[in-house]
Amino acid sequence: MKVLFVCTGNICRSPMGELMFPLFFHDDSIVTDSAGIQGLINNSIDPSSERLMEQDGIDASAFRSKRLTPQIAMDSDLILCFTEFQRKKIVELAPRSRIRTFLLTDFADLCTYCRANNIIQGDTLEGRLDSVLMNASLVRPMLPPAHEIDDPYRKDFPAFETTHEQIGEAFASIAAALEPAKGVHAH
Repeated sequence: MKVLFVCTGNICRSPMGELMFPLFFHDDSIVTDSAGIQGLINNSIDPSSERLMEQDGIDASAFRSKRLTPQIAMDSDLILCFTEFQRKKIVELAPRSRIRTFLLTDFADLCTYCRANNIIQGDTLEGRLDSVLMNASLVRPMLPPAHEIDDPYRKDFPAFETTHEQIGEAFASIAAALEPAKGVHAH
């Protein structure tokens, strides 16, 4: 299963998503990638994001940014973004991806709801993710409004730390729902 993280420039939030996700899911069937709706081409991760990845024990030096294309979106099983504007742009670019494109916080709430209501089925992480996706349209009306994760680009380091923490909290919620023994934020 391919999980794609999408932000604006693909140098701050989405690289953190791509690189942090494996800390929460130790499953070879999950592959992560990232792109930006206005993605810079072949840029390094932002130095503040890189510093946070280093604190998580992740070497981000090889990361290079890219722009989202319809093919990248269509090749993904789950697309997680950070703002409603990004979600709309993804769906405009690749309309068939609509049913599997979510704000990260909305998907975390969806997983939490599904777990609390015993909706999650499957023996594998991929199967459990699929069961959440299959029930998403029925469950979405029950969820609180999704909140966006602000872009820390060109802001001071504490803004990056806040973004990093919000991403980690969302991943911890997803992991707690899909792999209850592993839903802990790595620090």
